[in-house]
Amino acid sequence: MTRPFEGIRVIDATHVLAGPFATYQLAVMGADVIKIENPKVMDQVREQGPDETLNRVGMGTYYLTQGANKRSVTLDLNHEQGRELFIQLVAEADVLVENYRAGAFASLGLGYDELSKINDKLIYCSMTAFGQHGPRSNQTAYDMQIQATSGIMAATGTPDVNPVKVGPPVVDYATGTMGALAISSALFQRERTGCGQYIDLAMLDVALVLMGADATNYSWSDKLPLPAGNDMPLAGARCYQTKQGQLMVGAMNRQQHRRLFNYFGHPEIAEITDYPPRFEKGDQHAEILREKLLTRTANEWESELQAHHIPATRVRNIAEALADEQLSSRHVTHQFEDYRGSGQSLSVPVAAFKFAHGGPRVDHEPPTHGQHTDEVMRELGYSDEDIQTYRQQGVI
Repeated sequence: MTRPFEGIRVIDATHVLAGPFATYQLAVMGADVIKIENPKVMDQVREQGPDETLNRVGMGTYYLTQGANKRSVTLDLNHEQGRELFIQLVAEADVLVENYRAGAFASLGLGYDELSKINDKLIYCSMTAFGQHGPRSNQTAYDMQIQATSGIMAATGTPDVNPVKVGPPVVDYATGTMGALAISSALFQRERTGCGQYIDLAMLDVALVLMGADATNYSWSDKLPLPAGNDMPLAGARCYQTKQGQLMVGAMNRQQHRRLFNYFGHPEIAEITDYPPRFEKGDQHAEILREKLLTRTANEWESELQAHHIPATRVRNIAEALADEQLSSRHVTHQFEDYRGSGQSLSVPVAAFKFAHGGPRVDHEPPTHGQHTDEVMRELGYSDEDIQTYRQQGVI
């Protein structure tokens, strides 16, 4: 069965993580995504990752993470003819995504107002750090600056060690996911209205949504979300040291609370089910759990407590997580065997959901810098001689 976005063409004028991840999510759902890069300056993540050999050839693992299923075209948008070629691509496209600073594309004559006159059904998505308007709209930032600005860092860490940046670039990937949702929504809206759409997506806005409960709580109480590390107020929702390894327990609701403390032989605590007294006695109750959980390993407790329908999992690193049979059974990642003749396999994420049919999949490996330039130019009607001339002029 065809995937949702087969027949949809996306011009991907993005770089680094958030933008490319948004277009990657469209690509695994069948869209024809054409990634645009400067002929002389490739996307910086092509040179980033733990393998210097891959970095030197512009195939760093940060790029590989979200490069599959795309076609790569090199085009100099600072060159007048380069912009003309770009406009020709957009004229036949359904979606354009760019993540340069606010106003940059408009200054090149490639803003929504100009391009919507050429293609009135165009979905144009601009992804920036702070949005197209407002006092910070001219500022730039990466994930780490947005974590700092949004309050995420201030709420992360322990009471003694804070603020702390969240390990992975969560705002980047959340922005990419939100971008894919916004574009999908606009495409669905276009099916009903026949009209294109402009999407103004800001990383700071996404970060605020990620902190939704904290923002609501503060607006009501004026209480800042304080870094608590691994210890939440409830004793049944904390990380505990075991005989071997750490265990994250999550007995949040009343039924789980009852099951947890009844299991450990404390029916008097099990009956304290209202949240205010559970919060007040959290540390006291945690001492009981702390002593008991030291008697077995985290693996043993995970099996035992889960068997009693009590949420509890051993703390794992990424290697252990990827080796988990649950993930492999879900096909969350796609594995390229003997990647580019290296003798090594390469696993990349696909999507965080499954369809019964016509769902996300990886069809081909990430392209090299400009791998499909000639192919796409021929699709626009240019001859091999034209292509050679443009290349000599530095346009492509």
